[in-house]
Amino acid sequence: MSHASADADVLDPAVWPASAHRDAAGAIVVGGVSAPELVARFGSPLYVLDEDEARARARRIRTALADAARAIGTEAHVYYAGKAFLSGEAARWMVEEGLGIDVCTGGELAVALAAGVAPALIGFHGNNKSVAEIERAVAAGVGTIVIDSEIEIERVARAARAAGRVQRVRLRVNSGVHASTHEFLATAHEDQKFGVPLGRAVELGVRIRAHDSLDFLGLHCHIGSQIFDAGGFAESAARLLDAHAALLAGGEVPELNLGGGFGIAYTSDDTPAPIEEIAAGIAAAVADGCRERGIRPPRLAFEPGRAIIGPAGVTLYTVGTVKAVPIDGGVRHYVSVDGGMSDNARPALYGADYTVRLASRTGTADPVLVRVAGKHCEAGDIVVDHDQLPGDVGPGDLVALAATGAYCWSLASNYNHVPRPPVVAVAGGEARVIVHGDTEESLLARDAGLRGRN
Repeated sequence: MSHASADADVLDPAVWPASAHRDAAGAIVVGGVSAPELVARFGSPLYVLDEDEARARARRIRTALADAARAIGTEAHVYYAGKAFLSGEAARWMVEEGLGIDVCTGGELAVALAAGVAPALIGFHGNNKSVAEIERAVAAGVGTIVIDSEIEIERVARAARAAGRVQRVRLRVNSGVHASTHEFLATAHEDQKFGVPLGRAVELGVRIRAHDSLDFLGLHCHIGSQIFDAGGFAESAARLLDAHAALLAGGEVPELNLGGGFGIAYTSDDTPAPIEEIAAGIAAAVADGCRERGIRPPRLAFEPGRAIIGPAGVTLYTVGTVKAVPIDGGVRHYVSVDGGMSDNARPALYGADYTVRLASRTGTADPVLVRVAGKHCEAGDIVVDHDQLPGDVGPGDLVALAATGAYCWSLASNYNHVPRPPVVAVAGGEARVIVHGDTEESLLARDAGLRGRN
């Protein structure tokens, strides 16, 4: 095997789960279970989640944020953002690691409650929570509801009064800061569906306090996703602290929720700062801002999702066909697999990049430029736009995509009537299904026009 082929087989530890390695036969092993064994037992395509990786990342992030907050004389509460991936098992992992659960729909709330998550540990987001969803959340005893619009103030207050409860709430505001990777843009206004303008935060906070059925915790803001450093968080915190300080004149404001959005490495080109560095930068900005305004640092809250579950996920596929397509300056090999945009919509939606590797063996040929394509009848059905695989990749090989734990299962569909894959958790050499996949039979069973027909 040439050195070049070895490069196309390497598993970058910044991208793959810590447990990922190749066995003596060259197959990728995650959580102590090899890719060929997993596919033989559970089929292909297959979502694989490394439970120990998810738990370790949850612990590391919680510890980093708590330590940084403690260093400035306050504390931090961390909620796992369930929209990244939510199942009963995943919810229990997060709670066992000391996190709360952030949900944004009635369905996500139902999963968290059914998983046995204490309602007090749940935060409920959403820009269009129905009255029924609000009433259910209040009745269940959900810890906090994030008020996303002026209309919701009265809706939540009314539901809490009817239930005889005092409901804790946050107010989501738009700081005007938009952040991703190494850059952020700060503007005077923000044109988006979430939250209220920062200029109205004090006015609406006062209105919330006027309801005896509401307990105002503080302001909430989310500035973006795939954020690699603390710069955008620091700017947003500085802006929020002006409103926070003004609201202190009318009573306590115990908390400042700075949202989530911490980035991960999807490829070796991605270089997010360590979470400890980001946490320290955020805490320092909060401490400086509070010192300038003569106020005490509030309790901090955060809602990471992708940074916890994303790197714990690997998706396995089986290669069906390989085509060599001439392009300017060379050849691109289209490697078609048995899944696609139905199990990973992110490349089609956002142009997301991923890393692919042979999973059932190592290569014996020099690497070639590949584009991994799905099986759907759609030109945009590409799951990896460009990477390298050994040139001998062919039908029947297994390939693995790294860092697919976040938003792949959550966004999955049955486009072209393709069954969604199951989700399998691996740990300590054991594998178990934690979310059942679809079958053709289950798809047909949902079609009322086919019931009773042979």
